[in-house]
Amino acid sequence: MRKEEFAELSAGHALGALSPEDQTAFADAMLEHPEWADLVSDDLNTAAALADTIPAVAPPRALREGILAQINSVTPLAVTESEDAVSRSRPARGRWGSRAWFALAASLALVLGIGGGAVYVSQQLSTPASVVALDRIEQAADAQSATTTLADGGEATLHWSASEGEAVLVSDGLPTLTEAQAFELWYVRDGEAIAAGVFDASNGEATAVLSGEMHEGDVIAVTVEAAGGSADGQPTSTPIIAIETGA
Repeated sequence: MRKEEFAELSAGHALGALSPEDQTAFADAMLEHPEWADLVSDDLNTAAALADTIPAVAPPRALREGILAQINSVTPLAVTESEDAVSRSRPARGRWGSRAWFALAASLALVLGIGGGAVYVSQQLSTPASVVALDRIEQAADAQSATTTLADGGEATLHWSASEGEAVLVSDGLPTLTEAQAFELWYVRDGEAIAAGVFDASNGEATAVLSGEMHEGDVIAVTVEAAGGSADGQPTSTPIIAIETGA
């Protein structure tokens, strides 16, 4: 491993943002190159300084959301068991060099007013988009929610904010589907169904953010469709969930 590549891993390690694969590579490199220990120490000290020296302030909401949107747009690289896939993933990490990691952490600590900025970066990079969207909704002044019971006893709660234009469905007790099926979300607006994404449920539980813009008055529905969603963009089965958002 080249020292430049190790420097990137060291910065990610200091921010708690390494994938399990990269954490293993970092540990192996430390054993092979003990002379690089000073670099690791410097990175840890820098991360600690970011966390300890920034006073908390209330950030402008639009600026905060803009930075969070940029963070959540970073898609983790898919890792397979193939060594070829691992080697292909290496160059992409170079776009997030050590300077970039610390610039991002510093901007978050300064703009968001969070003392533990470095830890916050790690959390945001690993937080599902649905959870981030739910947090935005709950922070909105017009946040609302409604709960419905499924025919077989399950439960679904819709959280939405018209000002944010977002909706998230949190469900438990969903029916078990085959590998050829998936749950599909819909906005039902003015009598028309608008596809809003598909999702799977682990053990009958799911937290799913609807794609597209939610409008006040929409009915949010869920149907069971073929894996990947309805082929013609329209529901092919009776909704198992339908929640009104009000006029």
